[in-house]
Amino acid sequence: MNKKMLAGALAACLSSAFAPAMAAAGAQCDGMPRLDVTTPAGFCVAVLADGLKFPRGVLPLTNGDILVTDMTGWTPKQGKLWLLQRKAAGPGYERKLLLDKLDRPNGIVQGPDGLVYVGEVGRIFRFDLRDPARAVTDVIGGTAKTPRLPGLGLHLLTNMRFSPKGDLYVNVGSSTDHCENDGKAPDPAKACPSAEGPEALGAIREYTMAWPAGTVTSWRTHARGLRNSMALAFHPATGELWQAENARDAIQAAMPQLKSDENLPHEELNLIKSDRHYGWPYCYDDNVASPEYPKTACDAQFAAPERLLPGHAAPLGMTFYTASRYPALYKNSLIIGYHGYRSNGHRLVALLPDKAGAPLGKSVELIGNWERKGKQGRGAPVDVKQGQDGDIYMADDHNGLVLKLHYEAGKP
Repeated sequence: MNKKMLAGALAACLSSAFAPAMAAAGAQCDGMPRLDVTTPAGFCVAVLADGLKFPRGVLPLTNGDILVTDMTGWTPKQGKLWLLQRKAAGPGYERKLLLDKLDRPNGIVQGPDGLVYVGEVGRIFRFDLRDPARAVTDVIGGTAKTPRLPGLGLHLLTNMRFSPKGDLYVNVGSSTDHCENDGKAPDPAKACPSAEGPEALGAIREYTMAWPAGTVTSWRTHARGLRNSMALAFHPATGELWQAENARDAIQAAMPQLKSDENLPHEELNLIKSDRHYGWPYCYDDNVASPEYPKTACDAQFAAPERLLPGHAAPLGMTFYTASRYPALYKNSLIIGYHGYRSNGHRLVALLPDKAGAPLGKSVELIGNWERKGKQGRGAPVDVKQGQDGDIYMADDHNGLVLKLHYEAGKP
């Protein structure tokens, strides 16, 4: 491309509402390699780290460093926890291994005590960054008095969020897709055994915490009927818990007419209220009876979703945007990563707030066209977190990347 063509292309990018991120050799975003994707004007995606095996959780720290959980794969006790440290001179990060032999680590958050909390299969532990190897303490499972998480079947990974009050909310994924048993459909006349009771799977648990000790004083099932609650976020103004549901698969086996429809069943966005049941596995979409439970009175028994999300998008991480770097349009929007490999996946979107402040307004695509291009693989965002700098940080587990969505026009 000659200089006139390049200048014309750049001018077209700046004048359009949505501009493709340039990915020519040497193209940069905030001093780092730039991903070849489509973003709104003024945004770009920076590749902060590559070469990881299966990164899932990211935690940007206040000093600019980043913690990353790397499952490395689905083999037990092979996971790692990395620290990406900012280089003293120039852009970029140096990678330091903090913990090894973890059991499929996924979620990572910072607690009210400033310690780092990590979710493994069946266990949540915390540690002090000043001495990671020696300061590990079990909070749930392991040597803690609080029993381990179930960690069973199809959805055994652990993700969690602290509430504004400091209590810990943890996803407990369902062990099955739709309560099938050895491939056989469930009995429509009976309740799904694993979805009911005080230790229900397909639920969100509430762990009451005592501070400053950081110990669990009690726990309970907070909400049920949620197949897999990997994406959780507390609203910055109301303190309410929102959940993006990974809805069921395999519905085509019972409803062959859906074989060519990638938009059904939809994923869901739920406003989580204490002791409510949200319908899995008896209902799907906007309280429609599942084919395995055709006589279920869904509206009479279960809470309906606040909005439907694209089918099979697989939301695995989300956060409310509270910083000021991005344009005011995105303030308090809910930013969600769609991990799915089907047509609605591999993108990052912002659900803008409506007049009441709920994330029920327009859906804006922040990262799109995230496809295979040369050596660049199709995107698969997992965890989504806001950094101290006001940018959004992500893990991409299919490509072994840590990324950030940077707003260039937002520099002071």
